[in-house]
Amino acid sequence: ARPMSYRVHGSPISRMTRVTLMLEELGAPYELVHARLGTRDLVGLSPSNKGPVLVDDGFVLTDSAAICLYLADKHGDAGFGPRDARERAQMESWLFFALAEFEAVMWTKIKHRVLLPKEMRLDVGPWLAAEFARELKTLHRRLGDNDYAMGDRFTCVDVILGHCGRWAMYAKFPIGSEPVAAYFERVLARPAYARAIA
Repeated sequence: ARPMSYRVHGSPISRMTRVTLMLEELGAPYELVHARLGTRDLVGLSPSNKGPVLVDDGFVLTDSAAICLYLADKHGDAGFGPRDARERAQMESWLFFALAEFEAVMWTKIKHRVLLPKEMRLDVGPWLAAEFARELKTLHRRLGDNDYAMGDRFTCVDVILGHCGRWAMYAKFPIGSEPVAAYFERVLARPAYARAIA
């Protein structure tokens, strides 16, 4: 039996948005537990003391992509997850690309512009611009003519990629591909996104 509701620990304007977006897409009830950045709010839940953390009836899971894939699996009837082993492999390939290649560029920019102490910040702008342009081309080729990462259906992969797109826009990276720009608009225009950020 499913628990009455999920608990999501994290802070706003963070990767927690991916988890709340996934839950909003699923129409699954959840409660938010605000964890303040740089505090000990997540000790005992997250080894890194970073959110988001999902608690599901005593089961604790960290890392936004893993959480979204877990929720897609658990609510398999909703159609946001893999339908067989090959689809799972494709989705994992997409998620690993999103985190290791695409998101890493935005994350590095945010760290060197805002998060790191001033004496540790470097001017990585030119390098990051080149990295972003390269990964944007990869995303352009991977998407092809598809509406979504996995073709014509919205999945947990689009939750992660769409949020990465929002970060790219915040970080003022130029989205120099019309199909990719249209893809980000398509994902971020979903009603569940508006509910998640509210």
